[in-house]
Amino acid sequence: MSSVKDPEAQKLLDNDIDTSKEKAAAAASFTKAAYSCALYASCSVSMVLVNKSLASSYNHLIDGDLNILLVVFQAVIAVMAVSFSKMVGWVEYPAFNIATAKQWAPVNIMFCAMLFTGMASLQHNSVPMVTIFKNITNIVVTAGDFYFFGSKVEGLVMAAFGIMLSGAIFAAKNDVSITFVGLFWMAMNCLATAGYILYMKFATKNVKLTKFGMVYYNNVLCTVFLLPCTLMNGEFVTFLNTPTIHNLDYFWKNTFAGFIGFFLNFASLNCVSNTGPTTYAIVGSLTKIPTALLGWTLFDAVITPQTWFFIGVSM
Repeated sequence: MSSVKDPEAQKLLDNDIDTSKEKAAAAASFTKAAYSCALYASCSVSMVLVNKSLASSYNHLIDGDLNILLVVFQAVIAVMAVSFSKMVGWVEYPAFNIATAKQWAPVNIMFCAMLFTGMASLQHNSVPMVTIFKNITNIVVTAGDFYFFGSKVEGLVMAAFGIMLSGAIFAAKNDVSITFVGLFWMAMNCLATAGYILYMKFATKNVKLTKFGMVYYNNVLCTVFLLPCTLMNGEFVTFLNTPTIHNLDYFWKNTFAGFIGFFLNFASLNCVSNTGPTTYAIVGSLTKIPTALLGWTLFDAVITPQTWFFIGVSM
């Protein structure tokens, strides 16, 4: 009898162990996903607010725009941050390689376009309007995730995105400061951001780099691509000829934005890797609530009662 019961008891014990391991793995996966989403959300809110602070504090002192140069400044700071982290042994990634750079270049081009159009849209729109229209980006990302990668989208998610889109449209209609130029830059930012996220998922599967290696290549190539542009369009000369912005506050805000950009790069890659583009899009929607409220509080954006209503619907 014992020879019959022992195998059955062992089988039950093995099943219990397997179940416990599955629960532990699921709990660990959830914790990792929650952490990556929280990190991405906090970095995203901080980046929008810091860039808006730069635009609202110094644009009136500058005869022209410094959008591209600011992206270069922040990319250089991010490269310094990740290089220092490697030097002290906090992170690891391979040395710069031309072949790897060519593989990663499309991601970087999308990344540069995302940063530039994001700053341009902040310059021509209020923070609440920018944050609401970023919901359209989330819809494009989810559609692309379904089309290119076959990810399933639930009906409730589709309905939620439909409500977000309606809220964004009516918010724009009732916003007192909306302009064609502002709408153009928000549309460009939506397309650039969606392209960056979707190609990033493809690249993370096909380019063999650690996440910090991806951050490194993103910002090195960003500097290489955009620094010559600042020389050709006169932004670098404009910066040198504007002594009113050669101060500690401007330096500090750019440095802080660079560190946020470093963490935002990592957080974006980590969030997409641990969850997926659709979850990434939904988290992006949730970050718009504190960003819109903080933008309204900190920058005195003019928002009509009708716009507040449609902002609520969009969120």
